[in-house]
Amino acid sequence: MIRFFSPLTFLLALAAGAAMAQGPGSGGPVPGPAPEPTAVPIDGGVSLLAAGAVAYGLKHLRRRRA
Repeated sequence: MIRFFSPLTFLLALAAGAAMAQGPGSGGPVPGPAPEPTAVPIDGGVSLLAAGAVAYGLKHLRRRRA
């Protein structure tokens, strides 16, 4: 049992040094004014969703009439 835990403990100790947090000034975002909101084109997605809903409804109507 000790033969298993000894190498495992050694590997975890080595990995702890690499897992330390970065210091300040790591190149992250700088606080400032909020960016302009981006325009999201929902027209294409909504029309595809509506076309799918119409096709699904027609399929069920045809199945009900048969």
